[in-house]
Formats: sequence, structure tokens, C-alpha cells
Amino acid sequence: MMNFPKDFIFGAATAAYQAEGAVKEDGRGPCYWDEYLEKTKNFDPNPASDFYHQYKDDLALCKEFGINGIRISISWARILPNGTGEINPKGIEFYNNLINECLANGVEPFVTLHHFDTPLSLYHKGDWLCEEMIDAFEVFAKICFENFGDRVKKWVTINEPWSLAAGQYLIGHFPPNIHYDLGKAAQAMHNMVYAHARVVNLYKSMNLDGEIGIIHILEPKFPITDTPGNIKAAKYEHTFCNRFMLESTINGEYKPETLALVQDVLAQNDGEIVIRDEEIAVMKEAAQKIDFLGINYYASHWMEEYHGKSQIVHNGTGTKGTSIYAIAGTGKRVSNPNVPTTDWDWAIYPEGLHFMIMEIVNDFGFKKPIYITENGVGVKEVLDNGTVDDQARIDYIRGHMEAILKANEEGANVKGYFLWSLMDVFSWTNGYNKRYGLIYIDFETQKRYIKKSAHWYKELAESLTLK
Repeated sequence: MMNFPKDFIFGAATAAYQAEGAVKEDGRGPCYWDEYLEKTKNFDPNPASDFYHQYKDDLALCKEFGINGIRISISWARILPNGTGEINPKGIEFYNNLINECLANGVEPFVTLHHFDTPLSLYHKGDWLCEEMIDAFEVFAKICFENFGDRVKKWVTINEPWSLAAGQYLIGHFPPNIHYDLGKAAQAMHNMVYAHARVVNLYKSMNLDGEIGIIHILEPKFPITDTPGNIKAAKYEHTFCNRFMLESTINGEYKPETLALVQDVLAQNDGEIVIRDEEIAVMKEAAQKIDFLGINYYASHWMEEYHGKSQIVHNGTGTKGTSIYAIAGTGKRVSNPNVPTTDWDWAIYPEGLHFMIMEIVNDFGFKKPIYITENGVGVKEVLDNGTVDDQARIDYIRGHMEAILKANEEGANVKGYFLWSLMDVFSWTNGYNKRYGLIYIDFETQKRYIKKSAHWYKELAESLTLK
């Protein structure tokens, strides 16, 4: 039996755009994904998992299956249809009802303010590369704190700055679909952490009875073999993708050697970053005030040295072995033959989660609570006799849970785990064929079916409560 703390959160995660649907209902304004998907016709994000209409049933399932925490996000465009200006009362009403329903079912809401869904008007002004966006985000956050802060006790400012910046400006599979612009990616990451800091300081100034943090996706990088070139590639990639974000959040500033390394990578890619002293001052203040850190973990990467031009091929279809990721001045990701991968080429390596937790604890001296705010495996699934036998997901969760317990035994303070995802959801670049949920969704009928993993997760949660 896995020995979790008595107050451990056995959670599941969602995100507004990926679960709610109802993109044109009740006064919601457009976000940039609406415009992009309407133009490309790649996927239809409506109705997604129809959480907007079926959240009561879904939260009842949470209660039934032992889930005592849920990550939800607030659609900025549902609260402020134009990103700024007039508040949409229907949006306030929906999230009031959703939060109340969470609490009525004994499910603590962990609420994210920005989960990859900037309102369209602000996106066209530059998104996280413009100051107006940062100002508007602070205003939006204040509206949410004022309306929901009496009941929401766990707030997340921004979900995965690295993933968002990389998707928009490096990999190019998020709008505006720019490739290999490391300067824009680094600037957006810094600006997001600065915006996070402003919102943390705002929240603390309001004397609300709750906690606030940020979520980073962390994917450790290891040399595929211990040659000097491979070791350097792993160090550069690990610093650019992981430590750059962690230092800005936990320390409130960048170590000189980290900034020098980042600037070296940018110089080799014709990029630059602007960091102002007044921004660092705000970040330092917030670093002392954050209450927790969220970690999203899905995979680790193995690196080899690389001296060519940047080249990325995103595996968005589940065609195994098609991924390519090589960045000029950094390195190339390669497969480790000793580590299994998903059809989307994501390494299944629980040891990487343990590695990142302990780096945060030991290298950064972070003793505050840590939540694993996303972790899960996407697979192609078939409904069979009203259920899905997803033993592979159970094995995946168990392995990562064991990594968490090992980290706690070694001095970490991991307080909860949120499986991505509660139900099958819309995926930004995969549509509906990549399934993560404990609950199977028939996307044509929106009927819910309970997977084998949900029963296992319930038994795990109940084993804790019965101690």
C-alpha cells in the first residue's frame, strides 16, 4: 500500500478551453484558438467535453470516485469578452455555480487564471510580448479574486509558460505559428513570470484567505552518453527550458551564469531578451510570497550535441517515431532505447519526476508545498462493453505516484497529484484522438463511461481515507 499523507489531494485536471465547449454561448468572447481553428478547420473545439453543461454530473463522478481536488481554469474571454472593459455577468454566474458545485461535492477547486487562452483582441496586440497584456491580466485577476476569492483557496496564475512560449514561437504548433524564434520565446517566458509576480503581489495585498502559485512544465534533460558535447547539450537545454523558469519564480531573479547561457543560445539564434531592473524587483517580492509550486510532468528527454540548423517536427498524430527536435546552439533530443515511449514519442520515465522534485528541493531550497498539477498518459482508446481497460494508465500513474512518495521520503513536500485529465478532453494539436481521461467521452453523444483506471484511482484514494 502506498503511504500518502492524510491530507493528500487525489485530484484530476481540466482546462476551460479543452473541456467546456460552449465557445459562443452566454456572451463569451473569442480567444485566439477560436480564430485559428475556424481558419484552419483542423479541429472543432465545440463542444469539447461539454463541461459547461455537464459539470454537475462530472463533479458528482468526482465525489463518487474519490477525487477530492480538481484543476479548473477560468476562461478570460468568458469574463471579459474583449479582454478588457465590460464584465460579462453570465461568465461570473457560470464560474460561481461551478465553484459552488465543486465545494458541494467535497472537491477543492484549484483555479488557473491563464491556461493557453488569451482573448483575441489582446492576442492581436502582441499577447505576452506586449505590456498591455500584462496590465490587462492583472485587471482580470483582480476581478476573479473579488468575485471568487471568498471560496477559492488555491489560485494558479499561469499554466506552463515554457510550453506556451515554445508552442507559439519555437515549435510553431500554437498560433501565431512562428518557428525557431528563441528570442520571442525567451521574452514571452520572462514576461509571463513578471505578470505572475504582479498578480501574486496583488493577491497578497487583498488579504484574501487563500494561497497562490504558478505551474511550470518541467522535463529534465540527460545526456544520452557522457561525452562532453552531450553533457553540454543537456545542460543548455535543461537550463533554457527548466532552470530559467524556476530561478525567475523561486529566486525572483536569474543567476548570472544562467542568464549568460540563455543569452549565448539567443545570440546563436539571432535573438535577444530585455529584462528591466524594475521587473526583477517585482519578481523578487513575489518569490517570497508564493505559497506553492505546481509541476506538470509528462516526459524526460535525452540529448546529444548538435551543430546544424534548428529543425522541429511535431508528432501531432500519434505516429510513433516521427518527432524531431533539434535547436541550433543547444542540442538534439534523441530516443533512449532503454526507456519506453508513447505513440506521441513521450518517454515514460517516472524517475524524471523524482529528479525534478529533488532538484527544486535540494538546489533551490524550496520547502513550500509542491503539487503535481498535471501528469498522465495520452493513448488511443476503444470503448468495449461500456468501459475501457486502460491498465497501461494505471501502471503509469502507479509509477509516478511511487516517484512522489520517494521524493517525500527524501525531504520534499508534495501535497497532491492531479491526473491529466478528469475526462477525455479536446487536445490543442491532436483534436480528439489522444485520450487522457479517467472518464471516456463519446464525443458524438457526450455520454460518459467509466474506465478501469477510475475504479483503481478510487481504491487508492479510499485506502488513504480508511487509514
